[in-house]
Amino acid sequence: MASAKPAAEQKAMEGGEQEALDEMEKKVHKYSRGKAAYLGTLRDKKLKGQLAAREKLYGHSAKAAVQTEKWLLPTEGGYLEPDDDGLEKTYRYQQTSLREDVDLLSSRKPFDMILPLLGPYTLGYTGNGRYMVVGGRKGHVAMMDMLNLELVKEFQVRETVRDVAFLHNEQLYAVAQKKYPYIYNRHGTEIHCLKEHGKSLKLQFLEKHFLLSSINSFGQLHYQDISTGEMVANYRTGLGRTDVMRVNPYNAVIGLGHAGGKVTMWKPTSVKPLVTMLCHSGPVTAIAFDRGGHLMATAGVDRKVKIWDLRKYEVINSYAARAQSLDFSQKGLLACSNGSQVEIFRDTGGQDYKIYMKHRMVKGYQIGKVLFRPYEDVLGIGHSMGLSAILVPGSGEPNFDTFVDNPVETSKQRREKEVQSLLNKLQPETIMLNPNMIATVRPSRKKEKKTKKEIEEEMEDAVEAAKSIEFKKKTKGRSKASKRAKKREEEVLKAKRPFLEQHKENDGRPDKKLRVSEEIELPKALQRFAKSRQ
Repeated sequence: MASAKPAAEQKAMEGGEQEALDEMEKKVHKYSRGKAAYLGTLRDKKLKGQLAAREKLYGHSAKAAVQTEKWLLPTEGGYLEPDDDGLEKTYRYQQTSLREDVDLLSSRKPFDMILPLLGPYTLGYTGNGRYMVVGGRKGHVAMMDMLNLELVKEFQVRETVRDVAFLHNEQLYAVAQKKYPYIYNRHGTEIHCLKEHGKSLKLQFLEKHFLLSSINSFGQLHYQDISTGEMVANYRTGLGRTDVMRVNPYNAVIGLGHAGGKVTMWKPTSVKPLVTMLCHSGPVTAIAFDRGGHLMATAGVDRKVKIWDLRKYEVINSYAARAQSLDFSQKGLLACSNGSQVEIFRDTGGQDYKIYMKHRMVKGYQIGKVLFRPYEDVLGIGHSMGLSAILVPGSGEPNFDTFVDNPVETSKQRREKEVQSLLNKLQPETIMLNPNMIATVRPSRKKEKKTKKEIEEEMEDAVEAAKSIEFKKKTKGRSKASKRAKKREEEVLKAKRPFLEQHKENDGRPDKKLRVSEEIELPKALQRFAKSRQ
């Protein structure tokens, strides 16, 4: 019996090791770069050795990625999963049932704040998702700490509020009021009045560039650097008034939706739009960009929601639905608001979006804006009767990088991050459709013209080569010295001709156009314009 126990323990240990190896193999397959190349048919030993070394390196990198995931990515996101029988649908699951099934901390995140006298409301989150700023149409502005569910500051501006947006952190936020946008600090103190922007309808902040962008009632797009106060750009779109505006998080390009069904994309260093797309047959009501920057969702009055691939500028999918507001989550879920109902779509593979969740507000509530909270499975809703938040499993990124966004950062970390972001601030010139072009050499579009000296040197070489040609000796007087000299001259002229043409092009003296001979008879309608003979 004494010898049987260690044998059983050893067997259990071997079984555990085997399971760990199998799990490791699955994760390595997840990070591998596809099937390894078959090198048996290669005859080139050098190439075979290089490819074998590269395949070995790929294997090492996949194993290193698995180890990194083990230590740095301990949390995995989850979604609502229906039963295997196919009868259960995730969109039938109500918020009341969901709140009962989640943990205690998550059950505190959804709320309904009824403020019927000051709405409709709009809202915005900081990059780390901890703070929320809200603005009521009738002048109510408030800032809240969503981690501790505390009110930081609220005040009444006593005039219309159209939009709100945080700047680089929670210390400053911009409010688009009746005449001008204003900047306030977290204590509600007015810091700046941005009169150059005019009557702004929408605000967007470009975090990497420290640029506050706005579109006003005259269709003018403004870019202002908040670190220096300089007005970087001011362009007239020429497509009329619009209040549909979003920034692409991938390349910081601003997207505008217009009344003619067009979507235009802008950068501060271009007077004209980079891209103009006809997306709908009627006015565009909402626009949203995916986190990766390659997908765009648009909604129009023609009751269609379209998903676009920005790499090809083509429609991937089109759905019969109406939407007043759109937003993509960090994990790719798409929220659409229509009247008093919110619908959330999920990508089932190949950009095929299917309905994932539904939530209906109280009858009569008109939803103005939907916005996913970063790093949380929460969707914020601003409507005509106040504010709400609902749980959306799988919408937020479960693992955050504290060097990028830290929801629990201290004041010292915040100050350090602010200094670093100012030091690493990007210039407006770096905003472009394809940011991968930065730090690459632009290929020359036109062939560089050779200098006069280079052409002469090449011509001399060609002439020497033509002179050194040996001609075959022929009989019956065809190999006379005079005939051979004549042939050599012809070869030299033939070699010189292309270089002489290049010379003429460089001097900018092309051949004069030949005159039309006077004998050509012009048509009757043009005869009165012909010059008379003198």
